[in-house]
Amino acid sequence: MLRSLWEYRFFVLTSIWNDFYMRFVRSKLGGAWLILHPLSQVMIYAFILSNLLASRIPGISGSYGYAIYLMAGLLGWNLFSEVLDRCMKVFVKNANIIKKMSFPRITLPIIEIGSALLNNMVLLAVMVIIFFLLGHGIDWSILTVFLLAPVVALLAAGIGITLGVLNVFIRDVEQVMPIILQLMFWFTPIVYPAGAIPEQYLQYLRLSPIFQIVSAYHEAIVFHRFPPLAPIAILFVLALFACALAIFMFRRANADMVDVL
Repeated sequence: MLRSLWEYRFFVLTSIWNDFYMRFVRSKLGGAWLILHPLSQVMIYAFILSNLLASRIPGISGSYGYAIYLMAGLLGWNLFSEVLDRCMKVFVKNANIIKKMSFPRITLPIIEIGSALLNNMVLLAVMVIIFFLLGHGIDWSILTVFLLAPVVALLAAGIGITLGVLNVFIRDVEQVMPIILQLMFWFTPIVYPAGAIPEQYLQYLRLSPIFQIVSAYHEAIVFHRFPPLAPIAILFVLALFACALAIFMFRRANADMVDVL
């Protein structure tokens, strides 16, 4: 599998670039949509909840503190949800190609992961510019994002590919996951601070990998602190386990997927 990925590396890289490039060609606003969607979320939540929750976020001051907190959390969440969603739908979306062409099918989720990471890095660059305009400085701790992003992508890809294989045989998976993701979003301190959650519930929410991901993004971007390495190491181990399960299921179901699709 690794050998086939290496042999098709130019196909993977070209496909990632084409996916990114076509966003600029097929619409008048082009790549601006990469920025407008998360920023529209930030403006909506900031307009509704800023006065209510801004004062409850320790270590943040200023009129735009809550918006900065939101953008940092959404950066981590968007990467996880986009990779998971892309990998979950990749085999069904490319059914015609899979049935008509002979090529390593594992390249398809790799292309989706690469495209999501590229989109996320563009969003990070734009957010850094916005932070400077809002008067929020950037510290060396932001470099932690480049360590976090691959771990988040690996974890989401492992879960997404596993769900993608199941989605070929049980199409309800694609319908159920948006509901689960919505629940995960609201049970993660993205639009509200972790301090707003009662301690008896907070200890259980901390068990969620997404909670740890968003907390690490907040530490690195908002509070200018390097996040603890222990949770990141645990996330990495979970990501490796999820990817191992995904590869196992993919290899077992690879031949049968063509017949079902």
